[in-house]
Amino acid sequence: MTLSLLTWRRQVSELYAEVRAADDPEAGWHTWRTGRDALLAGHPDSPLGTAARDAFTGLPFAPYDPELRFVVPVDTDVDAERREVPTAADGVVVLDRIGRVTLGDVGRLDVWWIGGYAGGLFLPLRDGSVGTTTYGGGRYLLDTIKSADLGSAGGRLVVDLNFAYHPSCAYDPRWTCPLAPEGNRVDTPVAAGEQLPPGGWY
Repeated sequence: MTLSLLTWRRQVSELYAEVRAADDPEAGWHTWRTGRDALLAGHPDSPLGTAARDAFTGLPFAPYDPELRFVVPVDTDVDAERREVPTAADGVVVLDRIGRVTLGDVGRLDVWWIGGYAGGLFLPLRDGSVGTTTYGGGRYLLDTIKSADLGSAGGRLVVDLNFAYHPSCAYDPRWTCPLAPEGNRVDTPVAAGEQLPPGGWY
């Protein structure tokens, strides 16, 4: 299990490195989609349950929209906030709010730092599509501790809503995940990124 998970982490890291190296963001997105499909379909640590994996033909995605890619500064003038999120596998995940980003008409989202060894940036999103076309707990935009990192440019953070993806708990109830806190919830539907299949995954 441990060595298998290591290969998953390596492949995700390599996949996002390819995305960051792409000259065209949409081409990088296609590479990412192909890689995610391959991981969920064939990797032993796929979050899909057995029945869903047997029937898997690919993740449903909204078409790429270049208007939903942002390169934005992180506003660090925010009140400190700490959240401790219990999970089944990782114990308590500590989240510290370190700033906010503003993403056009979608609005402002809190940016979090995941505590623990090394740590990482965490940017979840729960938008107006939840419960219909996307998972009720929301999706992730960035989770750098797991290598989901689109990079930066000129000191600004790259946040591309086309790369929104579901956490593991969307695929099978055996997983628990940190979900979007209040400051990462918006009413605007975001018609981008990974979608749910009809009826969901379980």
